[in-house]
Amino acid sequence: MLKNWINIFIYHFKNNKFFTALNVLGLSIGIAGLIFALLYWNDEQSYNAWNPEKDNVYQILVQLSDTPVGSDCALFLKPTLDQDPNVKSILYADSWYQKDKIIYKGKKEFVAKIINVEQNFFSFFPFEIIQGDAISAIKDDSSIAISDITAKRIFGNENPIGKQIKCFDQLFSVRAVYHIPENSSIAPNAIINKMKQYTTSGLTGPFLLKLLLKVKDPSKVDLTRQKLERIYNHDFIAKIAKEAGFTVEVMTKKVGHFTVILEPLSKARLHSITDGYPETRGNYQFLMIMMGLSLLILILSIVNYINLATANAVKRAKEVGVRKISGASKGNIVSQFLFETVLTTSFSILLALVIVELTLPYYNNFLNKNIVLLASQFYIQLILIFIITIVTAGLFPAIYISNFETFKVLKGNFERSKNGIWLRNGMLIFQFAIAAFFIIGSNIVYQQIKYLQNKDLGFKGDQVISVSLNFPSVDYQGENAAQNIYNKYDIIKQHLSKIKGVEQISTGLITFDGSDNSIAGVLYNDELFKQRVIPLDFGMFEMLNIKIIKGRNFDRKLASDTINSVIINESALKLMNLKDPIGKELLIREHKLKIIGIVQDFNLLSPELKVPPIAFYNIKMFGMTQNINKVYAKLKRDDLENTIANIEKLWSKFDTEYPFQYDFVDKEYARTYETYTKQKNLFSLLNIIVIAIALFGLFALSSYSIQRRMKEIAIRKTLGAETNVLLKELSKQYVLYCIIGFVIALFPVYYLLNKWLENFAFRIDISVFPFLLGFVILLILTLTIVLSRAYSATKTDILKYLKYE
Repeated sequence: MLKNWINIFIYHFKNNKFFTALNVLGLSIGIAGLIFALLYWNDEQSYNAWNPEKDNVYQILVQLSDTPVGSDCALFLKPTLDQDPNVKSILYADSWYQKDKIIYKGKKEFVAKIINVEQNFFSFFPFEIIQGDAISAIKDDSSIAISDITAKRIFGNENPIGKQIKCFDQLFSVRAVYHIPENSSIAPNAIINKMKQYTTSGLTGPFLLKLLLKVKDPSKVDLTRQKLERIYNHDFIAKIAKEAGFTVEVMTKKVGHFTVILEPLSKARLHSITDGYPETRGNYQFLMIMMGLSLLILILSIVNYINLATANAVKRAKEVGVRKISGASKGNIVSQFLFETVLTTSFSILLALVIVELTLPYYNNFLNKNIVLLASQFYIQLILIFIITIVTAGLFPAIYISNFETFKVLKGNFERSKNGIWLRNGMLIFQFAIAAFFIIGSNIVYQQIKYLQNKDLGFKGDQVISVSLNFPSVDYQGENAAQNIYNKYDIIKQHLSKIKGVEQISTGLITFDGSDNSIAGVLYNDELFKQRVIPLDFGMFEMLNIKIIKGRNFDRKLASDTINSVIINESALKLMNLKDPIGKELLIREHKLKIIGIVQDFNLLSPELKVPPIAFYNIKMFGMTQNINKVYAKLKRDDLENTIANIEKLWSKFDTEYPFQYDFVDKEYARTYETYTKQKNLFSLLNIIVIAIALFGLFALSSYSIQRRMKEIAIRKTLGAETNVLLKELSKQYVLYCIIGFVIALFPVYYLLNKWLENFAFRIDISVFPFLLGFVILLILTLTIVLSRAYSATKTDILKYLKYE
């Protein structure tokens, strides 16, 4: 029996190569899309899944009123946590990833992910210890644990345990080599423990270090959270109120309310409210968009398969009639056609896997990941896709064909019930609706990303590069460290100015990649305002073409500008409600600074966020020059490549330890909305795929419909009907279905794209244009397919269909 079914399948494959190819191609594209989405889903869901402590480890996050949620906590929380019966242990950590070179026997390796944590780190993240042991791995400030990858880079095949390496200008003994089993929210290349200097410092600030808890009973963590919140809002506020000479009520009003959040490690990757861990958050919205769109495309592919199968059923009607006369039951016929679906789906899955394997490198590059196909979970999912596709795509066509009435089909009458016709037409309308959704949606996404790319950011960064500075650790030590760093920067600045093509040089503790959203307190008339405070060198505003809209800029000739002057932006002006700001005094870091100018708002954060209130002061104030880590240079457009090459030559003289690294400021900012650019590219690609699959289905149904009406067409032509009248008659129903599908898509696309646009502080308004354009494109594509099929039908030999009448 199976052999017979296979022979029949091969026979029909040879006689219907085009339809079979469309079936396999349509299904394989839909399955490939879902495989890509599942690979991404599995990778994101795997974060911390290996960690047996994932449900017991919590990170403490703190939010002060009108400020972003932060992951830095206070040292004064420790006594309360030590006494909490539900807290098993706590772990303080420095500012996550740091970078430095590791030197061993003269060999230098640059390591980008070094963390400074307390000794019990491995009880929170129990990485697999390959050599050494977890207990003594980072037992003191001279011990270091390194990953197996780092060990291979530095030591090759040599045993690293006990070896001395130099890092951060200090000698460390390698006590352990670890392997990170799978994706982890903390995935360091090296781990050190120099936390004692911080934990015993007696610092009382509210935001100092990262803090993780391991609890005994996760259901009781809210009691711990309430205790911590009380410490911030009662004990800490009372302490600073006493120091400042205010009542607790007045100080609470000035500072605001502290909200403490305890976030489990199990939710840190996809459901975190901030980038609390160094491997940052995954993009849950993007993940759900990918899953949703890929499922839509698979459904569309299955609907397309059903339409193609039922369209082709007419040609097999007599075969079914003959088999029924020969004694075949409906069950036999259903089984045969399901078997053919199994073969088609098998070919489709194989082709889908080939497509995925060939395009996986591009997909990994798109997501900045290293996903592979080999995973047991993935193969289980693939089997489920196989079964679901067979049941959904194969069952209806099989039952439909098996229900042909024997004597009618043998006489050449292939009419089916109106229910069947409406079901096919309904599926076609569904295809039109999905196609309209993608066409309109991709247009709106494209317009939003184009708006961000062309929006006036308030600064010009296309000619400005930022170059990383790496001074030796010894330069940051001693009483005169700030002046020493500034002198080195000044020397570099002088040499840079001599390079042909360099127009301006400056610096500042400013980033354009959206990574720094820190807030500080600024007092005006004893009222506390939460703002960004950014130290800058002279010339920074001019270099970036940032406009001073009132007052003046910082002036090198005025000594006061390095002592007590400040410039604020428009957002800060609005926040403090200053009507005549020039000359007003602000209190920053307990120093009175006089406002000398107002600068136009410009974007530093991602377009999801509004421009924050910012106060700028000279970088020489408060010893801030000690934190200089970048130099900004504006280059002439004429010969950028040679200018950068000359800067690199100069850099090799000043920084012999680290490679030359630079970035254009505008590209740095563009990366803040890189995720949305990827969503635009994804939408555009899927738009092409959806239109192609929808056109396959339209081609199938129009072919089927016209095939059923060939006798009618022959009679009309015999009676003298003109070609244009026939074309109109044959295409009008598809135009109607196109309009219905378009109308159905209107609400979902408007609602969902509006929700997506709510991510942006700077966004377009949805106009009628994308809808009109989407309708026109859909209508043109529909008419192109239908009219081409109808026209070929009007040119057939009418005698072929009337000779037996």
